[in-house]
Amino acid sequence: MEIFKASVQYNDLKGSAAADYADMINSTKWLKKNGYINDEFVVGVSMWVDENHGTHRDPVSVTFLVTELFDYDNIPEMLDALGEPIPVKEIRVDMSIADFLALFKRLEITLSIKGLIEGKTYASS
Repeated sequence: MEIFKASVQYNDLKGSAAADYADMINSTKWLKKNGYINDEFVVGVSMWVDENHGTHRDPVSVTFLVTELFDYDNIPEMLDALGEPIPVKEIRVDMSIADFLALFKRLEITLSIKGLIEGKTYASS
């Protein structure tokens, strides 16, 4: 069993992320269009960038966690009813960073040293 949480070797920087679905092609639509899924839905996305030494080189590794509804009306209801562990299928795809970012209308990632200022107020000068 795995825990759905970002982690790297040293975890020097920790934070959070938030995203809005892209209007035309979100991750579920992209997986359907490219033949990876039929009736499943994406419930989680993880993107991994391997060792960069001053220069990024594509691809990035993207893992989509997908599941079906199991006769429930919607994903929140299904997740609440089934509890943990969440029954998912992992789909791993290598893609360019540009293609990954295109899955979102907006994406923000915050990082701070060991996550020490995550959720804290700050005053900028």
